[in-house]
Amino acid sequence: MSVYTDFDRARRAPEPPKRRDRTAFERDRARVLHSAALRRLAAKTQVASPGEPDPAGSPQILRTRLTHSLECAQVGRELGKSLGCDPDLVETACLSHDIGHPPFGHNGEVALDVVARDCGGFEGNAQSLRVLTRLEPKSFAPDGGSVGLNLTRAALDAAMKYPWTRADAVNGKYGVYEDDRAYARWVREDAPEGRACFEAQVMDWSDDVAYSVHDLEDALVAGHIDFALLADPAELRLVCETAVKLYCSAAPGDPSGTGMSGVHGHGLPARRAQPVVADVAELEARFTDLLAEPYWPDRYDGSTRALAALKNLTSSLIGRFCVAAEEETRAAYGDRPLSRYAADLIVPRAQRLECAVLKGITAHHVWISHETERARQRELIMELAERMVAGAPGTLDPVFREAFEAASDDAGRLRAVVDQIASLTDTSAVARHRALVSGGESA
Repeated sequence: MSVYTDFDRARRAPEPPKRRDRTAFERDRARVLHSAALRRLAAKTQVASPGEPDPAGSPQILRTRLTHSLECAQVGRELGKSLGCDPDLVETACLSHDIGHPPFGHNGEVALDVVARDCGGFEGNAQSLRVLTRLEPKSFAPDGGSVGLNLTRAALDAAMKYPWTRADAVNGKYGVYEDDRAYARWVREDAPEGRACFEAQVMDWSDDVAYSVHDLEDALVAGHIDFALLADPAELRLVCETAVKLYCSAAPGDPSGTGMSGVHGHGLPARRAQPVVADVAELEARFTDLLAEPYWPDRYDGSTRALAALKNLTSSLIGRFCVAAEEETRAAYGDRPLSRYAADLIVPRAQRLECAVLKGITAHHVWISHETERARQRELIMELAERMVAGAPGTLDPVFREAFEAASDDAGRLRAVVDQIASLTDTSAVARHRALVSGGESA
């Protein structure tokens, strides 16, 4: 018997009955998989920018935002299923979680937040909700307004890591623009205030797991770091200092826009995306334990055996993180199916800290060390926005031009420009910038 109700399966715009052999959540998953917004993630930054040359001689292809989302979906589907969630529902949330991310990943998010200061700011999670409920064209309400993909209430709720507006945010993370508050209110009807649903917590931890493990793998393959450095005590201390600053302090200051997972580790509701707090010594101890695991390689040289060892490392770490969360949660709630607001995901402190250290490695060796390039990307986004605003609506694609012309005030018109820029890929943002700066109107 399903633990989900007709209330959970409701859609903002009612639809006629469809094929009986597909559940509502299977249809949700298909809609996201077939969306243009998801396809565009193939050309948006994860660790390296799409189109960046592969490391010499490497048979690997570095991940994009799309491949990260697919891997997150695989992790989340299995973890959610093991805990009693509908696997299609959790997979839909995982596929959707980054669908609103702009060009250049979190770096572009920082720049667009500056551009959008007069229309409520920019946040990738809030943009994802906007894409799902408004910008991705598929369905319309009786009043003629777009309802985006018209996903079920449960699917949209599961995709919301931070179900609150900027005014209520702590540590800067939020998932709802003021413009989209009405739709979010429908999604969150009868939900506990400030608390993500169980499926969203599973998605959030799956995102952290996939991000921390796979970004480390890509950084090693790309030559940004090597295993010898990771074993060096002085280098380990620098990495752990970065991890504490970005992911394990009471008020993290994360230049990449990423924060510690919103899931909790102490039996309390997952509220306000609070990070786990730790000091450098505790993180060093956790990572030293990881280095001692038999599956941790001591080198990477691009050989077949080294590639196999690296893949074994990633699968072992994912298993370590997911099994720990499953066992801890089951210990608290027993074997019954867990869904919606019947439970909270419990992730042991040890695994949360290990995940933070892995993210700290990538942050220290990739993001911080490449700040000059990242600064150029932010400058490009802001220059592009300036030119687009000056030339609007002629600088906008038809769908965003329509929104610009229908807006009733300057904030609404600026939001249409921001939506346009957020929809671009890394390569199309560069091309559009080049065309506008050289005097053209479009790329």
